Amino acid sequence: MSADLALRRALVREIAAGGALADPAWRAAFEDVPRHLFVPYYYEGAPGGHVRLWGEDPDPEQRERWLAGVYVDAPLATRMRDGDLVSSSSQPSLMAGMLEALEIRDGDEVLEVGAGTGYNAALLCHRLGEENVTTVDLDPEITESARAHLAAAGYHPAVITGDGARGAPSRAPFDKIIATCTVGSVPYDWLAQCRTGGLILAPLATGLIRLRVTGPGHAEGRFLHTPAYFVPLRGTGSQNRPVPYAGGLPRASMSNELFRFLLELTAGSLDPYEAHALWQREQRPRRERFGVTVDDGSQWAWLDDPQGPYTWPLRERPVSPGAR
Repeated sequence: MSADLALRRALVREIAAGGALADPAWRAAFEDVPRHLFVPYYYEGAPGGHVRLWGEDPDPEQRERWLAGVYVDAPLATRMRDGDLVSSSSQPSLMAGMLEALEIRDGDEVLEVGAGTGYNAALLCHRLGEENVTTVDLDPEITESARAHLAAAGYHPAVITGDGARGAPSRAPFDKIIATCTVGSVPYDWLAQCRTGGLILAPLATGLIRLRVTGPGHAEGRFLHTPAYFVPLRGTGSQNRPVPYAGGLPRASMSNELFRFLLELTAGSLDPYEAHALWQREQRPRRERFGVTVDDGSQWAWLDDPQGPYTWPLRERPVSPGAR
């Protein structure tokens, strides 16, 4: 057995032990698709910056270190620009959970927003066939490398260079849309390109919102229990949530991941001190109690009930066209 196959199988066992990959089709995808083809190099944090590990390193020990790191259940930084992370390969167990949450059925047509390395698209191709998979990214360097990685693994889905917030109208409609980048609100073009009854899954406010499209311009759903941290969606149509100021709040609360989620979700709509009072009053609500509704040009987040008493409009601030 080759070293990469042994490492891949060990990773699959670890993911399955954590509760994911219950669907045999997804387990087979993770077993068969070699992650190392999609991350020929990645960056690790080091004193004073980052160090690059790559599969063609002349030092065999460094190559072994690279390969072992590829098959650790962890995200990998794959593209840096001016010291900032602009693309990564997501944590495999998180990817598995997201793919299973999409409730994929044979024949579904899927749009992935955020091509990254191409690994997630390859898993979708394994499950659905490449003709049913579209992936889009703003950065031509990212789409070019993703296309090359996919071809090396034997897959040729539609890889589009474009503004992910605007979807892929030439390939619509889709049954499922999955984003691998954080959004500040749900782009309306996604709803327009998703069939009624379809699902949209996207990172928002350090969580994962899963929306069921119930008609033109309307979708609703709750957050999954999983925390999620992704690179922000980029492009002229993308928007970021304002960063909440929470000076003076109890340190214990600020270090609580669920409270930080509530702060992000209500940023720009609810005063942080009011958010803290709500959090205590509602006995530290978990993510699954929160949801989002999109209805005819407006969208709001809510706790327990889309109609109240706790609802907040999702307010955003535009990102400049040249932002990265």
